[in-house]
Order: sequence, then structure tokens, then C-alpha cells
Amino acid sequence: MHAIDLNTGSGFVYGRTSAPPPVGEHVDALVNEALLAERDAMPARDYLGASRIGEPCTRRLCYELMQVSVDSGADFSGRMLRVFEAGHRFEEMTIRWLRLAGFDLRTQKRNGEQFGFSVAGGRFRGHIDGVIVAGPDVGMPWPALWEHKAVNAKSWTDIVKHGLRAAKPLYFAQVQVYMAYMEIGVTLFTALNKDNQAFHHEAVLFDARQAQALSDKTVDILRAVDAGELPPRIAAASDFYLCRFCPYARRCWDGAA
Repeated sequence: MHAIDLNTGSGFVYGRTSAPPPVGEHVDALVNEALLAERDAMPARDYLGASRIGEPCTRRLCYELMQVSVDSGADFSGRMLRVFEAGHRFEEMTIRWLRLAGFDLRTQKRNGEQFGFSVAGGRFRGHIDGVIVAGPDVGMPWPALWEHKAVNAKSWTDIVKHGLRAAKPLYFAQVQVYMAYMEIGVTLFTALNKDNQAFHHEAVLFDARQAQALSDKTVDILRAVDAGELPPRIAAASDFYLCRFCPYARRCWDGAA
């Protein structure tokens, strides 16, 4: 029988070579492994999504569409998968709150599918968060597309201060493509501060020139992938800020230009 040291609160048990790892580490590792296994069991995306077309590096988008493996150690962690799922849960809450406030917000077709679009033989697709078909007079017309993002306090403040187009060009591009293919001229963009549940709502108007540029960009990416070619790198050196955080950085800069 082992004697237990109750004097220091250390949890040390005489006769053992070391204390066991904290229970939190075990639980965290098990949850992460389960989430990663669940993600790996899902079919890989074989199309270019509207949520990604605003990515400034077309070479990165080609890697994604080609389903090229990311650099070792650059894949999403279990914690990031939790962040993504939490975003969906926040969205569900916001939907309920808006409906309670009198907005006729539709998020699914009668068959239970999301509203969206699919073009280029299904190789370019998008699914909208919803459409508000009617609601209170808030100074914008209905129907309107509805897009929701749950963001951290810093991102939320940037959107409030600078507006969606300047603060989050990726999100701005996403809603422009949605409006183009869904043929609705305005989006109510809702940003939820995950830290304190503060709202920011912004009316985003359709920009035909921006939407056309994004459509042309999509065509260029699909043609490059079909030809097995990669567009030029986005920068002249690997220390460019976008390259430093890219999951394909080593593959990109170690390969041909």
C-alpha cells in the first residue's frame, strides 16, 4: 500500500516515479483526437467555396481545390475545430433572437436544405446563412440576404470602426458573390462579439464590379487547376505577411515559381 503525502497538496504518491499528468490534459487530448477523427472521416471538399474566393492568394486557392496536403504541422488543431463549431452555435442563437424581434428569417428550404448556388458544373458553390424576406422598418429593403459571423473582440471592433469592406475583405467578397448568384441587392451582415455578445449590423450593397472581378477570378482558378498549373506567387519573398501564416508556405516556396 502506497503512503500519500497530504502535506503539500502536490498529489504526489510515494512509491511512484512521477506524478500523473493533469486530468485536463487527458480530457483535452481525447476531445481533440475525436474531433480530428470526425473531420478526417468527412469527404474532402472538391469545389471552390464562395466563402474562400476573397482569399487574396490565388495559388493558395488552387492548392485547396487540388486537395493538396498542407505543410506538416499546419493543419487545423482540435481547438480550431471547436472554434468553428462554436461559431455555428452562436449563429443558431442569433437566428432565434432575430426571429423573436420580428424578422422573417428563412434559413432552409422546405426540404431542409440550405439556400445557395452551384455553377461551373458544381465546382463553384456557396450556401447562404439565410434570407430575411420581411421584417421591421430598419432603413433597408426586404428581402435581404443575411450573413452572420461570430468574431473575437478585436475583429468586431475593426468591423464596427472601418466597415466590412475595409476590415474583412474576405467576408465582403463572400457576400458579393452570394448577392450576385442569388440575385438580391443587399445583405444584412451581422457580427456577434463572442466575448460579450454585442451586435453589429451592417447593410452591405451589391457591387457589380466587385462581383464580376470575383467571378473572373474563379474562372482563372478553375482553368489553372484544369491545366495542372499554379498561378504566380503572391509575393517576391517568403517573409511576406500572408506567406508567413499560409499552411502551404513550405511547399510553395520550395517548389517551382
